[in-house]
Amino acid sequence: MDRKRLELLFVALSLLVSTEALKAQSTLFNIPTTDTVDKGKAYFEFDFLPQIPHPDTADRVYIYNPRLVFGVGSNLEAGANVAVHSPFSTSVFIQPNIKWRFFKNDVRGLASATGVILYMPVNHREEVPTFGLLYGVFSKKVKTGMYGPRFHAGLYGIVNGGNKWVGPKGGAIVGYEQPIRSSVHIVADWFSGKNVFGYFTPGLSFTLPENGVLNIGYSLGNNSYHGNDNRFLFLYYGITF
Repeated sequence: MDRKRLELLFVALSLLVSTEALKAQSTLFNIPTTDTVDKGKAYFEFDFLPQIPHPDTADRVYIYNPRLVFGVGSNLEAGANVAVHSPFSTSVFIQPNIKWRFFKNDVRGLASATGVILYMPVNHREEVPTFGLLYGVFSKKVKTGMYGPRFHAGLYGIVNGGNKWVGPKGGAIVGYEQPIRSSVHIVADWFSGKNVFGYFTPGLSFTLPENGVLNIGYSLGNNSYHGNDNRFLFLYYGITF
């Protein structure tokens, strides 16, 4: 895998701001949902993504991603991520973001949201572009007792990126949540496209005491550069306060 694609890969797996709580998730694993953090609340999360399996011809890649998001208004949240990856020469990315839920109908289980994320490399700027991601997403909660699923669908597009961008500059967003117990959900999400966002990530989400959440999943890249190299275990812990 060449250096530019590696740098973009690390950006892709540190997307957005994450869960406020299991039943009100700002993201699933990677895709944005229609949920927002409540006004006056804050959410902190730490993600850890080791590359699995170990690549045949290079060192294993590790991604570390702390996230902080605030409820800044009714149906409005804003925050920032800091993504750090190693080995190679350590690279750092800052990702300010904002999301607005502009429609919600609890009776019908419907909601819609839109948002923007800015991706800015702190170092190695000559190799990695600064760009924005715009998205719109719709969700539908199926009300079949306590364990009805929720579906997500939407579109995303890339602004800027220049000639350093690799792959399509837009595509589809798809997500699925299925509660199997009051504190356990099956969760899966997908960005289409053979680009830095193109991953399918299934896993489990666990509600923890004191407004905590633990997600465990496995990200499979749409574009396999060298066999199974573009795959990561996805672990995160978050807490709302």
